[in-house]
Amino acid sequence: QAEDGIRDLVRSRGLGDVYKRQTEVYLAAMTAALLRGAQVLVLVPEIALTPQLVGRFAARFKPLGEAAVVVLHSAMTARARELAWQAAQSGRARVVLGTRSAVLTPMPQLGLIVVDEEHDPSYKQQEGWRYHARDVALVRAQQRGVPVVLGSATPSLESLAQVAQGRYQRLRLTERAGGARMPPIELLDVRKRPLQDGFSAPLLAKMSTHLVAGGQLLLFLNRRGFAPALECHTCGHVESCHQCSAPMTVHRGRGRLVCHHCGAERAVPRGCSACGSSDLAMPGQGTERIELALRGLFPEFVLERIDRDTTRRKGALEDKLARAHSGEARILLGTQMLAKGHDFPGVTLAVILDADSGLMSSDFRAPERLLQLIVQVAGRAGRAERPGEVVIQTHQPEHPLLQALLHGGFERCAELLMRERELAHLPPFAHLALLRAEAKDAAKAQAFLARCAAFFKDESMEALQVWGPAPAPLERRAGRFRFQLLLVSAQRAPLHRAVQQLGSAQQAWPERRGVKWSLDIDPQEMG
Repeated sequence: QAEDGIRDLVRSRGLGDVYKRQTEVYLAAMTAALLRGAQVLVLVPEIALTPQLVGRFAARFKPLGEAAVVVLHSAMTARARELAWQAAQSGRARVVLGTRSAVLTPMPQLGLIVVDEEHDPSYKQQEGWRYHARDVALVRAQQRGVPVVLGSATPSLESLAQVAQGRYQRLRLTERAGGARMPPIELLDVRKRPLQDGFSAPLLAKMSTHLVAGGQLLLFLNRRGFAPALECHTCGHVESCHQCSAPMTVHRGRGRLVCHHCGAERAVPRGCSACGSSDLAMPGQGTERIELALRGLFPEFVLERIDRDTTRRKGALEDKLARAHSGEARILLGTQMLAKGHDFPGVTLAVILDADSGLMSSDFRAPERLLQLIVQVAGRAGRAERPGEVVIQTHQPEHPLLQALLHGGFERCAELLMRERELAHLPPFAHLALLRAEAKDAAKAQAFLARCAAFFKDESMEALQVWGPAPAPLERRAGRFRFQLLLVSAQRAPLHRAVQQLGSAQQAWPERRGVKWSLDIDPQEMG
């Protein structure tokens, strides 16, 4: 019925390109719901996406009144959030647009839920009370008997599995809006090539060609700061965080070493803290270093860097995006804040500077996330009249997933990943629960999880696989040692039964003293 309503609306209102533009599909579905007198909840993964969507929604639904569209996200003041909640609860707000916590907004006349970029890991709350906003939206819609629209150019494997089982209906946008073509993807093999501040000579030549032709460049690197480490060239010592088992990132503009895990900072030392040598190296690149290089390489073109460090000041993100949209900024550099959902009609070349880290991660979801990011970045190029190009710098050009992306697109990659997951008995072909434990004493955290593992085995839970305990990928964080225990089950029922029994049993264990532990059902990150 929801789909028929959208199609009828398209015919009656002449929205010719509605099935070529994702946001127009949302707007058509929302209009149909609002015409029935219902409220609409729209979820987006990032605060950065809210300003442009608020503008479009407010313009489209202006006849409903000034307060028809309200926004909810964590960057708002408590008073502003309270007013938005009251407007939604009273029914004055017809459209609620927000990030993951907005899924809990009271809406008595709820008639439609839209989840934009449903695959995005930002929808999972990783601290405190853990939940996945997409899944909560699905349960809420089921309880209320209202439709849900999940939107993504790169659907999660879990959602694709639901489609295969007939639980979801898949609607495809087979053409780009305005007749634009998908840009071709080129894998640029940088093996044995000299790199100038992370750029190969062929890439620099291509960038220059696009700039001279009047195009805009978008460069993606999901690593902020100047360099990911400060290393002594004399003794090899790496300056690490005193509270975490991780190197500190160099932020040269601020003259600081920063831990991106716990937030600790200290001044960049003049000499090695181990041997005193002043011969210090900064291996690797972050967005700050790439920005410095680009300003030297292309000084005549305006550059905007968009990452968490450059958008802390209120209004900074909006200002930078405005310069990007207007074309004033010819070179756009950033992290995934820049890659998601934005429409930059002037971009003709999109560049992924380093695609290899996601192929080497210990997290089984990393390849899926990498491919989704690549496709998202590629989707920023060639969205208007000018054709676009995508270049991926890599030391692994023969990697099966990159080759599959090159020749079969995301669909082919998803098929390969599905096959791997099925063979490995991993989601969406199994269900997971991750027990995390941390303590100031590593032995205590490990002992608690060992007791948990023994408990599951003693209870003869044959339907349950128990992996661990093992140190977390980041073993020490904020001064506490971290271990984890993974539970795997082909069915949900045994998994839920096991964790419920654990909740009661562990209260009497002496091993729990001095240990902080948490349970994550369907974990999205294994760290």
